[in-house]
Amino acid sequence: MKDTEEIEVCSCCKIHDDCVNCVKKNMLDNETFIKLSELFKVLGDYTRIKIIYALFTKELCVCDIAELLDMSQSSISHQLRILKSARLVKFRKEGKTVFYSLDDEHISQIFNSGLEHVEHN
Repeated sequence: MKDTEEIEVCSCCKIHDDCVNCVKKNMLDNETFIKLSELFKVLGDYTRIKIIYALFTKELCVCDIAELLDMSQSSISHQLRILKSARLVKFRKEGKTVFYSLDDEHISQIFNSGLEHVEHN
């Protein structure tokens, strides 16, 4: 579906120096923008979002997640490796079983904020 809504643009070329300077003064450094961009890239994958949602609900092992998402364990392991490297999930071992969970409360907050946004009418 094509978005037919037009973007409004200024019809003048006046720079609002006070506004620009205020933002410049508070601008994040490039490294922070890069890290944030990488985080959103990781979150931009349908399968990883489903895994995060599952782990938001309950700590699970790879076998559980594979069954839940109807995917192979190797595919799930690959996605978990990406999520772990982005510090979105962590694991703990219990005997021969490895359980995954969300890394911290921030992940829940990010997920909930995104969910609220997409469900907002």
